[in-house]
Amino acid sequence: MGVGEITGLIAVIVFAVLAGFLIYPLIKLGKLLETIGETVKDTGNHAIPMLDEGVTTVQQVNKTLTDVNNISESASYTAQNVGALTDLYASILGKPIVKLAAIFYALKQTVTSFMGKKKAETPASQAASTPTATKE
Repeated sequence: MGVGEITGLIAVIVFAVLAGFLIYPLIKLGKLLETIGETVKDTGNHAIPMLDEGVTTVQQVNKTLTDVNNISESASYTAQNVGALTDLYASILGKPIVKLAAIFYALKQTVTSFMGKKKAETPASQAASTPTATKE
């Protein structure tokens, strides 16, 4: 055996050892790729039902929002009607009630001042009753 054959034999042995060391990581890499493939497949299988559930949820939320919009429109319409009714009552009943209250106040002041003059027997009681009478 010559030097060239020994060198070739060493190269083949080194190559075989190197290949032996590389086979294990390649096997692990193959298993990893298979696991990744299965994970992607499972994710795809689970993603479709989740998307369907998401679509259903969005549809239900849209329906609920439509109901809320209808309720808020009804509440706004009711508030406008109550405001109009309040204005109507104020215009129909407000002025007569204010006038009636003014009449009763004037009568009360008149009766009070009339009764106050009859009870005024002394000048001290007249002085005490004078500041209570108001001008209108």
